[in-house]
Parts: sequence; structure tokens; C-alpha cells
Amino acid sequence: MSELIWLIPLVPFLGFVINGLTRKGTPKVLTGIIGCGVVLVSFILSLTLYFEIADARAAGEEASIHVLLFDWFSVGKLQIALSFLVDPLSVIMLLIITGVGFLIHVYSFGYMADDLGLRKFFAYLNLFIFFMTILVLGSNYLVMFIGWEGVGLCSYLLIGFWFKNSSYASAAKKAFIMNRIGDLGFLIALFLIIETFGSLEYTQIFAQADGIPVGNNTVFLITMLLFVAATGKSAQIPLFTWLPDAMAGPTPVSALIHAATMVTAGIYMVLRSNILFALAPTTMDIMAVVGAATALLGAYIALTQNDIKKVLAYSTVSQLGYMFLGLGVGAFTGAFFHVLTHAFFKALLFLGAGSVIHAMHHEQDMRKMGGLRKALPITFITMFVGTIAISGIPPFSGFFSKDEILAHTFQQQPLLWGIGIITAFCTSFYMFRLLYLTFFGKFRGTDEQQHHLKESPWQMTIPLIVLSVLSVLGGYINFPSVLGGHHALEDFLTPVLEKGKVHIAALELSHSTEFLLMAVSTLGAVIMGLFAYNKYVQKGKIPHADEKESPVLHRLSYRKLYIDEFYDALIVRPLKHLSIILYKYLDRLGIDGVVNGVGEFFVGAGKGIRQLQSGHVGFYIIMMVVSVIAILIYGIVRI
Repeated sequence: MSELIWLIPLVPFLGFVINGLTRKGTPKVLTGIIGCGVVLVSFILSLTLYFEIADARAAGEEASIHVLLFDWFSVGKLQIALSFLVDPLSVIMLLIITGVGFLIHVYSFGYMADDLGLRKFFAYLNLFIFFMTILVLGSNYLVMFIGWEGVGLCSYLLIGFWFKNSSYASAAKKAFIMNRIGDLGFLIALFLIIETFGSLEYTQIFAQADGIPVGNNTVFLITMLLFVAATGKSAQIPLFTWLPDAMAGPTPVSALIHAATMVTAGIYMVLRSNILFALAPTTMDIMAVVGAATALLGAYIALTQNDIKKVLAYSTVSQLGYMFLGLGVGAFTGAFFHVLTHAFFKALLFLGAGSVIHAMHHEQDMRKMGGLRKALPITFITMFVGTIAISGIPPFSGFFSKDEILAHTFQQQPLLWGIGIITAFCTSFYMFRLLYLTFFGKFRGTDEQQHHLKESPWQMTIPLIVLSVLSVLGGYINFPSVLGGHHALEDFLTPVLEKGKVHIAALELSHSTEFLLMAVSTLGAVIMGLFAYNKYVQKGKIPHADEKESPVLHRLSYRKLYIDEFYDALIVRPLKHLSIILYKYLDRLGIDGVVNGVGEFFVGAGKGIRQLQSGHVGFYIIMMVVSVIAILIYGIVRI
């Protein structure tokens, strides 16, 4: 199978080429078959690789496959190859990308069936999968960077897919530009890695890192630059505002970007570089604080949003903060475990929201929904499962991954644990609020919407059912020992994460403490869910139409703490004014003035000299006489 690894990214790329070049006359069914089929083939190949790696782990053999496609280029002693590395970390990421990605592709065929740009949409989706597989398969940082930039490009294309809407086009540009800020950090880190290690290959860098002492300043700088890159791609403070605006894209795009692929690229990059980050405890402390702050901020803003997709968007920001909190306290496996479970329940929730929006004829305001559980029973049940999972209520998947992060945080940073547990309570409230406002109470939409309410087609409901099953069972992949499990995921990832763990304290909480922490998080989540039920179902409260009537904290949350307005006032408007000044004075009066002035001078000079060519013979004789006299005078003066 190792000889066919290159097919995993190539097949989706072929799907991009075929769908991108087909004409309008091509049947939509064929477009869907090609678009979904190529991702399914990649998933099957990835699954085969997984079993190969798993068998090698079970037999105690080398659990990694290195495939050299060709030597790319060399500069001095630096040798760069286009090569792939498949190990326990990358193979699970491949399963997430291609598996969840396939379900999203199938769903997209039902959701986008009536869109005239269906072929282009599937071409972009396939290209996205291609670059994401390149990102996780690369055996060096440069190949990762190619995939990193590629998914940034595809996110721009997909978020701005309906580009005729100027606000959607602006959201795409915002995502692209904010990601470039982080990408600059990645690029500088690459040069510093080359200067320090003389290579970009993971194996060579990590082998040299074994001899570097903890707290090395160069490693601190490299990891901080890599973390800056991760804050852009994975939407952490201060580069998180692009992600909620990315809701401008079609709902399957939101699921693809926010659940299984692009936003988790930053977490994957940190996990791949775990030994470097373990050698930089200051970077990890900063990462933990930023992660906790992002988790709380995202959850606080999500509490009051009325757009169903915006709630899920800020929820993604919050959950990504959880993952970085886990990375910062050394819970590498816990963070990746949450990447895995989050891919299941967040994809489920986004696709469920898309099913609601589809039934409501593109209405996204939850205040205009209500009572949909009877008309959309499959969507309701699956979203209910997703809500329980993300709220961290056992025995669903989100409980296990979130508990592992919180347990490590409690041991390392009790204060950050407090922030994490408050965030968990907020998560339960805003998710059950979404569920109750959407599916309970009386229908608050129009009569026409109510008349056309019906469950989504099978292409949309089957992915929902599959993801709901995964959201229930996904937690057992890394079932904790305190509950009788054996941490299967942690054991599987040991070859990749063992070196980084050497410098980080292992989890040493007593079973009684772990049970207490589980009880606190579970009880709090249940209480917040019941509180939301009492407020939005029993009392039937609907959010204010005029937010000015709400309390100050509510308004701050609804207005997203005015962060966008702050960025606009601090960065956007000053840059606009500066650009206007530079345009008027430096560009037009300065550069254009000089260029145009030179041209106008010679044009004027030409016009003046042209007047001498009058065509009168007498004038020419006079000029000859004057010239002769001038020459004589010049000769006399010179003598």
C-alpha cells in the first residue's frame, strides 16, 4: 500500500480537474458521483493505511512509512524533497479529512442541488481535500506549508462562493487576509528552522532537538512564530474574527472548514512539532492562556447570537480554544482526541443547521423558527445528539475528550481549569438554547415557510445519521482508565508524541479527584441545559428584537464585545485614511506629478521648437546670419 500513498491527494485533485473543466451540459448526477467518489477512494486508501500502521504498532514494528516522490531542489547544503510521511498522527488525520469530508460531499449534493454553480462548488471542495491531505502527509515543513497555503486559498474560494453578494466577498477577503498574518509567522519560522537545524525534514529536526536544553531561546522564538501561524489558521485571539464571518459560505463549507479540516490545521502543526513546543515551556504557557481566553470569549459571545450558524461559529472558536488549552498544559493526546470528537459533533451540528436552513428557505434567524421537531424529526434527533455531545454530557463523545483536557488543566493550572469549566457551562447553555429556540415552542416563521416545511432529502439525512452515531461512540476511542478503559488513542499515538511528553508532567490525579472533576462538569452542563429549558421552553422567552433593551452584559455579548468595531477603528480606518493621503499626495502629486511633468515638459518643448519651423525662407536666412554672427562672437571671446 505504501507505493500508492501518492494517490490519496492525487485522486481528489483529479476530481477538481474533471469537475472544473466539464461544461454546463454535464449531468449534475455525474458531477456528484465524481466529486463524492474521489473523496471516497481517498478514504478507502487512508483506511487501508490505518490498518497497516495499526498492525505495525501491534507487532511492535516501525509504525511509519516514508515515501520519497522526488528531490525537489537544493540550495547549498539544504536539500528539499517532495516526500510523504504516514504515521499514527497523520493517518488518523487522513481518516478525519477524507471520512468526514466524504459525508460533507454527499450532503452537499442534496444541499446545493439547485445551485447553478454545482460543478464549480464540487471542484473547489475536491481541491480543498487535496491541499488538506498534502498538509498532513508532508514529511517536512515546506510541504506542510504548501498545503497550509492551499487550504487558505480554497477557503477564500468557498467562503466567497456566492461572490455576487458584496458582504460575502468581503468575508472571503477578510478570511484570506487575516490568515496571511499568521502565515507570515510560519514563513519566518521556516527560515529560522533552516538556520538552526539546517533542514526542514521532521526526522532530522526532531533528532537534533533531543540535544537542546529546555528553555532554549531559539526554540522559544521558533515555537512562538509557529503559534502565531496557528492563531491565524485555528482562529485564536487576536486573529479569530474571520471565522464567524466565514458563515457567508454555503453551509457544507462551514462544516468542512469549521469541523474536520482547516481550523484544526494549527492543532495538527503543534502536535507534529510537539518536541519543539515541549522544549519551550514559556510558549506553552502563553498558548494555554490564549486558548483559555479564546474558549471563554467564544462561548460568551455565542450565548446571545440569534443566527443559528453564528452560534455554531463562535462555538467553534471556543472549542478550538479548548484544544489549545489542552496543548498548552501538555495534554497532547487530549487535544487531538478533542479534534477527533469535535470533527464528529460539530460537522453534525453544522449539517443539521443546514438542514434547518434548507427547510426554512435560507432563513437563519432562530427567532423566526420554533416547533420544527415534528416537521424535521431526523434533523431534530441528530442535532439533539450533537448538542449533548458538545455539552460534555456522558456517555457521548464530547464528555471524554473535554474531561481529559480539563483533568490535565486542573493538575497544571487550576485557575485555567476554572475558566475551562465556566466555558463548559456556557457551552451547554448556548447549545441547548439553540436546540430549544429552533425545535420547540410554536412556529414563528411565515405561513408559506410552514406550508413547505419537510425533512431534507436522503443525501442530507444519511450523513447526519452517520455523524450522530460517531458522536455517540467516538468517545470510546480513548476511554479513560478511571472508567475501566485503556487509553487506546494515547497508546496508538505514542511513537509521535512520546518525545514531547518526556519534558511534560504526566497526569497523576487520584481516581477520586478525577471522578469529582467529571461530576462537576457533568452536573454543571445538565443544570445549564435545564436552565435553558426553563427559560426558552417553559417560559417561552424569545430574544429581544431590539437589543438596546437588553442588559449591558447581554449587549456586549450580542455585539461581540465590539471587537470588529475596535479593529475597524484601530486598523482598518486609519489604513484607509493613510492610503487616501498617500494616493492624493505621494502617488498623484509626487510620483504621477514627476512622471507626468517630465512628459509635459518634452511635449511643451516640442511644441515650442515646432514654431521655429515656419516655412518662410526669409526667416531661415535671418536665423543663418544670426547663427554665423554668434559663432564668430564665440570664437573671438574664446581667443
